[in-house]
Amino acid sequence: MSGDLIVPDAAQGLVLFAHGSGSGRHSPRNRYVAGALNEAGLGTLLFDLLTPEEEADRANVFDIGLLAGRLLERTAWAREQPEAACLPIGYFGASTGAAAALWAAATPGNDVAAIVSRGGRPDLAGPRLAAVRAPTLLVVGGRDPVVMELNEQAQGRLAVESRITVVPGATHLFEEPGALDAVAGHATDWFRVHFPRAHPIM
Repeated sequence: MSGDLIVPDAAQGLVLFAHGSGSGRHSPRNRYVAGALNEAGLGTLLFDLLTPEEEADRANVFDIGLLAGRLLERTAWAREQPEAACLPIGYFGASTGAAAALWAAATPGNDVAAIVSRGGRPDLAGPRLAAVRAPTLLVVGGRDPVVMELNEQAQGRLAVESRITVVPGATHLFEEPGALDAVAGHATDWFRVHFPRAHPIM
C-alpha cells in the first residue's frame, strides 16, 4: 500500500495516521494536521488502510480488526525504516480509524507511546479498550453531540491516562474556521508531552 513518510531532522517521534470511513492518505484534513506535526518536529506516515477495491465494500470500512491489522503492518514497516527505526510511535485516528488505532495499540508487543482521536469512533474498539496502554486524547467537536456521547462511553472503558478535549463550535468534520488549527495544536501538545525524550549519547 502506498504511503507518505516524512521525518524531520531530530524528530521526537513518528505519528501514523489511521484514516476513517471514505478517507485516505490524501485527506486534506489529515494532511493539514500532519503538516502541523512536521513543523513541530514530529514525523508522520500517511497511508491508505484499504485498497480502492476494498473500499467499495462498505463492510470493510467498519471491519475494525481488518483496519487494525493493516495499521500493525504499517507500524512494523515504519520501524524498519532507517530514519524512523529508533523513534517512538504514535497514532492519529479519525472516525473508524480511531477505533483501529486503539485496537492496534492494545495488541501485545506493539509499543505505542500516545494516541490522538479526531472526531473518532473509539467505541468501535469495544472489547480492546481496556487493554490499551497508550495515553489517549479524544478530540471532539462541540457541535457533534452523538460522537461526544460515544467518546464519553469509550473513555469510561479505558484503563489508561485519557482526556476528552472539546473544540467549541466544531462539527464532525471540523470544517469551521480555526477548528483544524485547534485539533493540530491539541495533537501536537499531546504527542510532544507523551513521546519519551531522547537521551544524548555519552
